[in-house]
Amino acid sequence: MSNLLFLPVLFQISWVAMLYVLLTVLRAPKVWGIGANLEGNNPLAKFEPRVSANLTNQFEWPVLFYSICTLLIARPELYKSIYLWLAWLFIIGRILHSGVQIFTANIRFRGLIFTINFIAVLFMWFFLGLDILA
Repeated sequence: MSNLLFLPVLFQISWVAMLYVLLTVLRAPKVWGIGANLEGNNPLAKFEPRVSANLTNQFEWPVLFYSICTLLIARPELYKSIYLWLAWLFIIGRILHSGVQIFTANIRFRGLIFTINFIAVLFMWFFLGLDILA
């Protein structure tokens, strides 16, 4: 059953790939002149730094998500269903976090949503620690 953890990992990787595609599209008017308005400006320019910042965030806390999922997939005897629930909670939180960061400037709300991601992965590590030390 630990192989089921591969699905949220694959989803997270797909999400990061989609953000790269979005960033490329948003940068197209500046880099290639594609999609610029009549004045030569990018009508979506305000989103480019937000997507870029969000993409950077995908290589911070999610690293601990990738590592625990890899460990649990490699060691199926440590797997419990709570890990899968927490992994999907993390994914939902990442999607919400991206949406808030890209489309709003509400840092307080973004921080609240980040807490979902933070707690989900922290609990995954906490439960693993309990299982290993018990």
